[in-house]
Amino acid sequence: MVYENSFQSDLFPSYLVDPDGKGLGDLSSKPRVGAVKALGWNILREDVSLPVAVLREERIDHNLKWMQQFIASYNLKLAPHGKTTMSPELFKKQLDHGAWGITLATAPQVNAAYNHGVRRVLMANQLVGRANMAIIERLQRDPSFEFYCIVDSVENLNQLGEFFSQAKQSIKVLIELGVDGGRTGIRRDVDLANVLAAIAVWSGTVVLAGLEVYEGVLKEELPIRDFLQRAVRVLQGLNNNHYLTTPRVILSGAGSAWFDLVAEEWAQADIGRPLDIILRPGCYLTHDVGIYKSSETRISISNPIARSMQTTLLPALQIWAYVLSLPEPGLAIMGLGKRDAAFDAGLPVPNKHYRPGQVAPVQVSNEWQLSAMMDQHAFMRVPVDADIQVGDMIAFDISHPCLTFDKWRQLLIVDEALNVTELVHTCF
Repeated sequence: MVYENSFQSDLFPSYLVDPDGKGLGDLSSKPRVGAVKALGWNILREDVSLPVAVLREERIDHNLKWMQQFIASYNLKLAPHGKTTMSPELFKKQLDHGAWGITLATAPQVNAAYNHGVRRVLMANQLVGRANMAIIERLQRDPSFEFYCIVDSVENLNQLGEFFSQAKQSIKVLIELGVDGGRTGIRRDVDLANVLAAIAVWSGTVVLAGLEVYEGVLKEELPIRDFLQRAVRVLQGLNNNHYLTTPRVILSGAGSAWFDLVAEEWAQADIGRPLDIILRPGCYLTHDVGIYKSSETRISISNPIARSMQTTLLPALQIWAYVLSLPEPGLAIMGLGKRDAAFDAGLPVPNKHYRPGQVAPVQVSNEWQLSAMMDQHAFMRVPVDADIQVGDMIAFDISHPCLTFDKWRQLLIVDEALNVTELVHTCF
C-alpha cells in the first residue's frame, strides 16, 4: 500500500513557535515526520503555543497492539472507523498494525482517505445523492480501490443502480439490518424482501457482498446479543438463497462500546463459504476517560480474551492549556474552551499540573474539576488553598475523542517526557 506525503500542502501549524530563533526553516509547508522530531520541541519548555492537543506516543502504540491482539485472538478482521480521527498518519499506523481497511461515514471522507493512500474502504453509511455517488465513481476508476457501502431501502438501491449503470460500473453493497427505535437499517422481513428484489433488478450493477449492523443503538447486553444472532441467521438465509455474489462475504458490525460482544457472537459464524467478519471500532486508538472508559471496564471484567491479555486500553489524548486568570478564591479560568475539546459526553478532566521551570508535572486531585466551558474559556474549581498561578499549565483528559479531533487541524505526538516526536494532521 502506498502512502503519499501528507505534509505536502497544508500550512504549518500556527501553535508551533521558535522562541530562540534557531531556525525552523520554511514554514510554508509542514516538515516530514523525522524533521519534526529533530526540531526538539517540548511542551513543558513552552516551545508550543497552548492550548494544544497531544497524543501520547507510548499509549497509542499500546492501543494499536492491544486491538491487533484482540482481533487476532478471535480470527476476525479490523476496519477502524476513520471518522474518529480523520488523520492519514493515524490511518497508516492502523493499517500498518494489520487493519483490513478503513471505515468511513461520508463520500468526502472516503475521498480524503483515498488521497492519502487508503485503498480499501467500508463506508458504514448509505451512499445517497449524485454528487456523492460521483465521488465514488471517480475513485473506482482506480482498479486498486475497493469500496463497500450499505443499503436499507429500495429507493436508494434504484438510485445506485441507475447512476452506476450509466457510469458502466458496479457498486458493492452490504444490507444493513436495524432495530425499532434505532438509526438506519431494515426492520421488517417484508422490507428485506423488497430490497432483495431491487438488487435482482440491478444484477451486475449492484453487487450484494454481505450484511452490516450497528449494535451501538442498543444499550443492554441481551438485546445486543439477540440482534447479532439475528444478523447471522439473515446472512445464512441470503447465502442459502444465492443472493450473495462476491467470492468472499462480509459480515460487519461493532462500534467502540460493544466490540467484545460482536467478537464473541460472530467468531464462530459459518455460512458455508469464505466469510470476512469485520469489526469497526474507532475510538480504541486514543480511548478516553469517559464514555469509553466505562466500556473498557466492562470488557476487561467480562470478556475472556481481554482478561487473558491482562492489560487494558489506555487514554492517549490530552489537551494542555494555561491558567489565564484567578479572579476569586477557588476558581481558575483556563485557556481552554468548546473550540478545543469535546463537552457533549462530559467535561474535560484535569489530570496534571505543571509550573514552567519545575522538574515535572504533578498529578492533581479530584477536587480540581471543570464546572463550565465557554468558547475559549473553562471554569476550573480548585481548593481555595491550591498552589496555582497564572501561567501554570494543566493537562486535561477528555471524553469522546471524535468531537475533540474534529476541532484540530494538527495534533502533536509526544513521548513520556512531552518531547514532540511527530505531527499528525486531520482532514475534517
